Amino acid sequence: MDIKKTITNLEKKRYTVSYFENAKEAADYLDSHIDGKTVGFGDSRTMADMGLYGKLSTHNEVHDPYQSKDNDEFLKIAKKALITDVYLTSVNAMSETGEMVNIDGTGNRIAGSLFGHDKVYFVVSTNKIEPTLEKAMWRARNIAAPKNVMKYSLHTPCVVTGGEKCYDCKNPKRICNAIITYYRRMDDIEDVEIILIDQEMGF
Repeated sequence: MDIKKTITNLEKKRYTVSYFENAKEAADYLDSHIDGKTVGFGDSRTMADMGLYGKLSTHNEVHDPYQSKDNDEFLKIAKKALITDVYLTSVNAMSETGEMVNIDGTGNRIAGSLFGHDKVYFVVSTNKIEPTLEKAMWRARNIAAPKNVMKYSLHTPCVVTGGEKCYDCKNPKRICNAIITYYRRMDDIEDVEIILIDQEMGF
């Protein structure tokens, strides 16, 4: 894993990159830079482990669908998260060549990362970096997605077999309904920042 190469290539693709040695430094940075805003969250174990919802909620209006109690509340909050000033999410994989990959079941996380916000942050730990886009895609499908399904205790083939790989199943509970590759910063969001954390976190 070549972190310096990854940062250089992300910057060439018009992203701002901020590097942190640990999650606490990254959380403190975000807490100090996001103030008095409406904030939307996409699902992220990394962000949950950083305690970002608790930190940012004290001085921002934060809409996190994963704080909901049922599916109806989830959808209501998820829609509000799509029209906030700031949106935060993570990715399932990143390549040293500067691409990122996300898989989504409901679509709110992907949708929120593409359009409609003044600023988007991708909060990413370095264990998600792969040498090439092809390997990043493989990681997203065969490592991140099965672990995410296991997190929700869904009875899909990848869970039944111990989360070893994606079977491209037809199970109604599958979360692999859409996959997106971020090749470059989107044109209509001028401020997209990658928060790169040199610590193993999330899936």
